[in-house]
Amino acid sequence: MKYKRIILVTGGAGSIGSNFLNRFVPKYKNYFFINLDALTYAANLNNVKVNKYENYQFEKVDIRNIKKLEKIFIKYHPTDIIHFAAEVHVDFSIINPLIFVETNINGTHNLLFLAKKYLINRFHQISTDEVYGQLKSKKGKFKEGDSLNPSSPYSASKAAADLLVNAYHKTFGLDVVITRSSNNYGPNQDDTKLIPKFIINLLNNKKVPLYGRGSNIRDWIYIEDNVEAIDLVFHKGKSGEIYNIGGQGEKTNLEVTKILLKLLHKNESYIKYVPDRPGHDFRYALDISKINKELGWKPKHNFKAGINKTIEFYKNQKPKRATRNW
Repeated sequence: MKYKRIILVTGGAGSIGSNFLNRFVPKYKNYFFINLDALTYAANLNNVKVNKYENYQFEKVDIRNIKKLEKIFIKYHPTDIIHFAAEVHVDFSIINPLIFVETNINGTHNLLFLAKKYLINRFHQISTDEVYGQLKSKKGKFKEGDSLNPSSPYSASKAAADLLVNAYHKTFGLDVVITRSSNNYGPNQDDTKLIPKFIINLLNNKKVPLYGRGSNIRDWIYIEDNVEAIDLVFHKGKSGEIYNIGGQGEKTNLEVTKILLKLLHKNESYIKYVPDRPGHDFRYALDISKINKELGWKPKHNFKAGINKTIEFYKNQKPKRATRNW
């Protein structure tokens, strides 16, 4: 065999998936990477910078379509799956929950079913801190063994997908790992997300819509740190285990907004306070002691370094947008 591993990377044109491919296709020349993406509103093939590499191939396929999906398994004979593909926008999940069920639950099960059928070596599920629900105070952090208590249709669909992955491990012996990361920011992120949306608005002298009073707290992780942790877990994580990936960068949404205003030379008149969304979780925070102790990982970027790099990226970014009608 020419390649040591043939890795099916779902959602590789999205933000985290594209950063993963851009980082590791050049590094692992003895791996072949198949980027499988449906190219919905949150994806952009221009995010992917490794098109000319011999060990990379793109296929436009929707994971909800098991017949087309199986053709990819037959064509490429993948050895492993890293599953980034998902509907991820909480607001959109409130407007149209069905597509989140179809993609995040049914689509994940299609992949698991085919992984079992075609004897995949490792199935890596990319998940989120939102499956744990909210922390109601400023103390404590979620650990991997904590119960799942999702608040939105989005986080509920991701929790269900995680449970399916775990069930395939326990029932069928499928080699699986699950990583749950905190809020990502950095290059290639869809501009419906808070940080890119706010940066782009401010660059265009537009106000930024801040939910409630901006008191909700998130743990921010620079996207390059996240993909390095994902790669580490993929290679060295223990089968059947869950690993939290946190940025150690907790801030309220108002604090993030004020940092962006300062760095982009705007005043607080650019904040437009809007009604809070339904079921808006107060705080997320992840305990990363497990991945640190077992695999030696910790984030390299603090928020100041990461946000400056992120602003520079969006300053140089050409406007795009395919939209979805919900």
